[in-house]
Amino acid sequence: MKEETSNMNDVQQGINSEDLPLTDELVVSYLQDNPEFFNRHNSLMTSLRLIDEQRGTVSLVERQQQLLRQKIHGLEDEITQLMSVANHNEQLFVLYSDLYLRLLDCQSAGELLDCLHHTTIELLSLSSFKLWLLPANNTALTHHSLSTNDCADIMQNRLSKEEYYFGRLQESEQTLIFSQPCAGSVVLIKLTHEEKVLGFMAIGSAEAHHFDPRMDTLLLNQFKRLVAKLLQQQLAL
Repeated sequence: MKEETSNMNDVQQGINSEDLPLTDELVVSYLQDNPEFFNRHNSLMTSLRLIDEQRGTVSLVERQQQLLRQKIHGLEDEITQLMSVANHNEQLFVLYSDLYLRLLDCQSAGELLDCLHHTTIELLSLSSFKLWLLPANNTALTHHSLSTNDCADIMQNRLSKEEYYFGRLQESEQTLIFSQPCAGSVVLIKLTHEEKVLGFMAIGSAEAHHFDPRMDTLLLNQFKRLVAKLLQQQLAL
C-alpha cells in the first residue's frame, strides 16, 4: 500500500510540477506501467461500476466477460465465413477439373463453345457467355455464343494492358458484346496462345458485384490458357 501511495504521489507531483491536468492518457499510461495495480486492489474488480448502454451499470469483471463474448462471437463468424469460402472454392475446383476433361474431349470449335456455354449458364448459373474473335482468327465458324459485332475498340480499351477486366460495362459495350444491354457485372478474359491474341471471352452475371476487380485469378489463369490452346488447335483445322 505504501508503494502504491508513493507511486501515485510521484505521478501527481510530476503533474503538479508541470501544471498538467490528470488526463485519461495519464491514467491509461499509469495503469499500463503498473499492471499489478488491480492485483493489489481486487475489490475494485467487482466494486467499480461502468456505464453500459444496454445493461445500465456493470462491474469491470462483467465488462471484460462481455468483451470476451463479443470477441468469441466475432471469431466464430470469421471461422464460419472461412469455412464457407473454403467449401465454395472446393466446389469450384471440382467443377473446373471436370470442365477441363470435357474440353479436352471436344472434337470441334463448336463442341468447345457448347461446353463453355453449358458450364457458364447451367453449372455456374451465370447469365451470359460470349466469345469474340479477332477478324484474322474468325474463320467460317458459326455459333450462337459468338459475338459477331466489331468489339475491337472494347478489347483495346479494356484488355490492351490487362489479361482481365472485372466490373461494369457501358451500355454500348454491352450491346456490342451480348447484342443487348445486360444489367450486372462482367468479366472479360483475353485469350492468347503462344503470344498470339485470339480474342476474348465475356461472361456476364445478373449481380452487380459478382465480378469484382479484387477477385482471385488463379483458376481463371489455368482456364484461359487451356481454352486458348484448344481453340487455336480447332481453328487451325
